[in-house]
Amino acid sequence: MRRCRLPNPTVPVTLLDVRRLFALLCLLALPVLGAGQPNVPAKTTAAGLTPEQAQALVGRALATELRLAVDPAHPMSYLLRKSSPRLTSTKAIVETRDGDVARLLSINDQPLGQADEQKEETRLDTLASDPSLQKHRKQSEDGDMNIVLKLLRMLPDAFLYQYAGTTQGMAGVVEKFTFKPNPKFDPPDYETQALKALSGEIWIDPQQERVTRLEGHLLQDTDYGWGILGKLDKGGWVVVEQADVGASQWRIVHVQMQMSMRIVFKTKIFDTNELMTRHLPVPAGMDYRSGILMLKKGS
Repeated sequence: MRRCRLPNPTVPVTLLDVRRLFALLCLLALPVLGAGQPNVPAKTTAAGLTPEQAQALVGRALATELRLAVDPAHPMSYLLRKSSPRLTSTKAIVETRDGDVARLLSINDQPLGQADEQKEETRLDTLASDPSLQKHRKQSEDGDMNIVLKLLRMLPDAFLYQYAGTTQGMAGVVEKFTFKPNPKFDPPDYETQALKALSGEIWIDPQQERVTRLEGHLLQDTDYGWGILGKLDKGGWVVVEQADVGASQWRIVHVQMQMSMRIVFKTKIFDTNELMTRHLPVPAGMDYRSGILMLKKGS
């Protein structure tokens, strides 16, 4: 089996690196609930769902998530507000066939000053005039998706799960499941090491048959990059919420994460809260330069 390329230890580890490793892994824990022998109560739930019906619901919902992991037919624009104890930023994002493009709109909920607006204009102009920059970004996005798909293929063996009844979700009653590591699962590479230490909950909307929430917790310290770059500390957690944003299109609308990472002799704390709002459809097949024009017009 091909091993993933080891990250360059001279490159600083950023929040994006950690999110790719941890938050994406949590998102990708979804398919595991459709496999194996469930440990469910031998009775009907309050919503009238038998254990067999509950398992079938999970299977259908997770099959949908897998099928729509890549959905180029329904691109969107949206606002991304990312907060941490030190900084809050808001960006406009446009999805294109060449990858996402973004424009910074505000810092700490204040509009950009004239100098920062000009920097954004110059950055977007440079990006539009140099396709290699966007190509590099698209390659990075595709690389992340390849990791996602690889994990999706192996995750059915990574966890054990248990039906946990119903609860109230953002749009009504949802069916809840818990998951924990399968002791028989042997991670083949560093990208899957965190699965041995991950547990949490997954919620499913029984009407739409879609995943609405996933919460993951690290049960033990976990190597990052075979231990060369550092370790994710026990106790880190992430919450991911998904919703119908209009026209039966589902998107991630909230990601919150708290964790710490030991890198050599230092500890970095990651504490971030991301909200995605104002989702609007954009033309399918639009190139990135058209996305940049859309950002400049404020559409």
